[in-house]
Amino acid sequence: MDFHKLLYTISEALATEDLVALKFLSLEHIPLRKQEGIRDPEALFLALEEKGMMEEDNLSFLKELLFRINRIDLLTDKLSSSREEMERELQIPGRAKVSQFRYLLFQLSENITTDELKSLKFLLMKELPKCKLDNEMMLISVFIEMEKKGLLAEENLETLKTICEKIDKSLLKKIEEYESERNVEMYITEGHGGQTGVSEVQDSLWPSQTASDSPGIDEEIQQPDMYKMSSQPRGICLILNNHDFTKARSEVPKLQNIKDRNGTDADAAALKKVFTKLHFEIAEHKDLTAQEIRHTVHLYRSMDHQDRDCFVCCILSHGDKGIVFGTDGQETSIQELTTSFTGMNCPSLAGKPKVFFIQACQGDTFQKGVHIETDSTELDSSVEADARFQLECIPDEADFLLGMATMKDFVSYRSTTQGTWYIQSLCEHLEKSCPRGEDILSILTAVNREVSRKNDRLNQGKQMPQPSFTLRKKLIFPIN
Repeated sequence: MDFHKLLYTISEALATEDLVALKFLSLEHIPLRKQEGIRDPEALFLALEEKGMMEEDNLSFLKELLFRINRIDLLTDKLSSSREEMERELQIPGRAKVSQFRYLLFQLSENITTDELKSLKFLLMKELPKCKLDNEMMLISVFIEMEKKGLLAEENLETLKTICEKIDKSLLKKIEEYESERNVEMYITEGHGGQTGVSEVQDSLWPSQTASDSPGIDEEIQQPDMYKMSSQPRGICLILNNHDFTKARSEVPKLQNIKDRNGTDADAAALKKVFTKLHFEIAEHKDLTAQEIRHTVHLYRSMDHQDRDCFVCCILSHGDKGIVFGTDGQETSIQELTTSFTGMNCPSLAGKPKVFFIQACQGDTFQKGVHIETDSTELDSSVEADARFQLECIPDEADFLLGMATMKDFVSYRSTTQGTWYIQSLCEHLEKSCPRGEDILSILTAVNREVSRKNDRLNQGKQMPQPSFTLRKKLIFPIN
């Protein structure tokens, strides 16, 4: 492919946040004042080309940039490289062109939550009043403002460390690890290490390097298998969305105080949006009784999924331990719903991933550590009580993934206008990470991290989602 046509193809696949990240990582090569006129990836690539950082016979910096921002899909599809190849390449001294300082700041921006970003801006309000006023300002932009004001530099991380210590000690730990590695590298550069010392330090700085990096080992064998995900559509995304529990209140005495699930439509909308982008056929069913839930699941179990690569089911309802409630207050076993799709019961999905996200209460206990509402039958505040599904809910068969909003016996949280912490975070991370080629388990780990950091100040409550799976391969939802 023609060099500039290749750059154009890559630029067309980059999102706005990708461009912001690429510009930030290129600051050592293109100063901020020269970046002000860059509004699209093509302009950035042209500027880098003029600087000699991007040439037809040398695309190493472009590969590094795409690797750094985790656009592995473009790295693989357009540049015939891979994550493993870049990890090995960047271990070679002098190969990395993005400074470790710049990459540290980018990693911090990727790991900070929305609430933590608000706190960071608040703590910088005196030094950077602009940050507090601009709610849309990304952390990368805050870092740039800090650099302008002399509050942040490669050898001046004290202000940032002080703030990170207050909002999230894991961010502080990342900075301290960077400083430790930098000090060791400086020690070697000054001639104290010798060749043997360099080797030992590299081994400690790159713990991901294993024996599989050694010459002579077949790379194909080392690559984990991935589920086929190329059919159009990928499969059905079934959404069972229960909001109105009037019938349950009138017919089931123990549920007379159960509330309607206000905010659930925001979750359904977010799920429909992201799974449509991931090329799934959306099927939403609203306000189903227990019998209607079973009947609907039976219908989709009986369908021919032969030409589909996956099946996704999202259940949004009230519930209790191991069950979900229909709008009539009657119970449906989670295990019954999931086992409907085993190879025996649904042969056309045998060997294919079956994914369930269940946002339904499994208890009414607050986990210790916006008005909110619960999906518990006992609680009467404003935050949704969901819980971790029990292991018996997952079929004793391969190729299943179940994600529950919180752990067994505990509540989870739902905004009456914005939806649940779990589903909203799940959709946000799917939309952000699937284009980068991340697998579903990595995405769910990020969801766990974000949700676990949130706080219910009223009840001093926390929430920890928990996925469980019998997947045999990596599950990746490509957007192409």
